[in-house]
Amino acid sequence: MKQTKYTQKPKKVRKLAPLMTEEQKQNAGILDLSFDFACRITRLYQYLTEDSSDKEFVMSKQVYRSGTSIGANAREAKHAQSDADFLNKYSISYKEADETDYWLNLLHANGYLTDEAFNSLNRDMIRILKVLTAIIKKLKEKIKK
Repeated sequence: MKQTKYTQKPKKVRKLAPLMTEEQKQNAGILDLSFDFACRITRLYQYLTEDSSDKEFVMSKQVYRSGTSIGANAREAKHAQSDADFLNKYSISYKEADETDYWLNLLHANGYLTDEAFNSLNRDMIRILKVLTAIIKKLKEKIKK
């Protein structure tokens, strides 16, 4: 069939990055955890804005920005110029994770996330917050010495 301006183009098929298993997450570092989480958040954003019949844009954009920023800031910390800079990058990553937790709770409370989807994302969010807390705590102790 010939494409005209009135016929729909076929939807692009995206190749999705494979997600980590629960076992892999238990042994993963913050960079891998945050990348996997960002992949999940990207898919959530796509679902909420494209695939859903009840499209949501404002909270979706917020959770997308903060959820993908966690890993970006953690990755930036690899190239920190000092311990203080390293701590700052991870502190920003922690703040972004906490903000993401807020948006996920808000999406869930307003019916955009099922209990199952929320619980799964929330488990990952709690894991990331715990790892970031441990990193920050350890670095603060190191800086004090």
